[in-house]
Amino acid sequence: MESDLPEPALASAADIPSLDRVLNDPAFEGLLAVHGRTQVTTVLRAHLAELREAVLAQRVLLTALDGAPLADLVRASLVKAARPLLRAVFNLTGTVLHTNFGRALLPDEAVQAVVRALTAPVNLEFDLDTGERGDRDSLVEGLLCELTGAEAATVVNNNAAAVLLLLNTLANRREVIVSRGELIEIGGAFRIPDIMQRAGAKLVEVGTTNRTHPGDYADAINARTALLMKVHTSNYAISGFVSSVDAGELAAIGRARNVPLAVDLGSGTLADLSQWALPKEPTVRETISAGVDLVSFSADKLLGGPQAGIVVGRADLIRKLKTNPLKRALRVGKLTLAALEPVLQLYKAPEFLLERLTTLRLLTRAALSMQVQGIRLQQVVQQAVGPAYVVTDAPMFSQIGSGALPVEQLPSHGLAIRAAKPQGKRSRGLDKLEAALRALPRPVIGRVAEQTLWLDLRCLDEADEAVFIDQCSELRKALNGSA
Repeated sequence: MESDLPEPALASAADIPSLDRVLNDPAFEGLLAVHGRTQVTTVLRAHLAELREAVLAQRVLLTALDGAPLADLVRASLVKAARPLLRAVFNLTGTVLHTNFGRALLPDEAVQAVVRALTAPVNLEFDLDTGERGDRDSLVEGLLCELTGAEAATVVNNNAAAVLLLLNTLANRREVIVSRGELIEIGGAFRIPDIMQRAGAKLVEVGTTNRTHPGDYADAINARTALLMKVHTSNYAISGFVSSVDAGELAAIGRARNVPLAVDLGSGTLADLSQWALPKEPTVRETISAGVDLVSFSADKLLGGPQAGIVVGRADLIRKLKTNPLKRALRVGKLTLAALEPVLQLYKAPEFLLERLTTLRLLTRAALSMQVQGIRLQQVVQQAVGPAYVVTDAPMFSQIGSGALPVEQLPSHGLAIRAAKPQGKRSRGLDKLEAALRALPRPVIGRVAEQTLWLDLRCLDEADEAVFIDQCSELRKALNGSA
């Protein structure tokens, strides 16, 4: 039986409305009020140009040229364009201090301090006692000295900058002695030999890859030697027939020959992690107590603060660092210092660190807590992904990340998602699911291994669980639409 309804009318070129006519349509009033005439006009002009091409190809219905559908098109484009490129994500990779996701999450005290610094003038370089210009390092130097036992301290924008400043100040056109086993490369192809070259220092390698002895350093010292340097191999581990010189013994060699020792701790920690059943890592205070002259470390790794590089140690050497013109180029701004000060304050009451320092809380989260969370979420995620996938709650292992304790694993729990009918070494279904998770309003990032998408729940705060669950309906629509 034929329908009596008329066929939908196709638009012709003559039906395409003018730009001004569309902008004056009541459907555009709200868009103009929110986004402004400039943006709306630019986007609308682009859409009308696309529609013209489609109209000439006889692919557009006449009703698509009405004000309301055109407003919907423009609104969708404006919303997409306004979405920030830097967005919050769910880090379910199992790596707590993930470099690609900004490393340490700041505690609330630091967040509030940053907000204050953003919304009011602050005494960044103003001494409130004297009424004269001050030194921005003074905002945190006292705390750093108290917590590490050092005589002085300075702060730059990351630990690579700290090492660069240190080398350029103390060893420009002179020699620096380093063990071959400590010539590390970290993320982004940052290598100790390269940074030495950029700093103007000449690298002198001693020992072998797996064994370096005190005599290797002593024999290499000469009139051109400016510095002994020890680099903590925080992003890899060598086992077996190995030998290295500890910081205390190396410091004694340097003192005997009047050559300072600098130690790059990399991640750096101000507290003994073993008291919370985490693997032991040398603390900054222990390193200073061993007689080391300068220690550099990161603020945004095990310390749990904002991105920054910190150097602590002898006052006379720190003064030299501060007078190097590079210091100004590498200095931190008010937001970094605003966040760093309250994080350092937390370390003055170590008995409260576990509950107040976000990084430590995530690293010590109980596997049972994550298991219970996984049981809650398993069915929700299974319904979202549908019968093409099998979702199970499963034990797994997290890692600290950012080069900290690379071989240590933390017992964890989460969701394991596999294709119901896997094909090949890497299932296309998992690729599709992984892409759909990344496309959610708050992207969900897991890791794929062994034909499984692993969603480690260690970093899924229970306060954010409702957001994660709400997004599952979006995930279901995305997978069904791309099926």
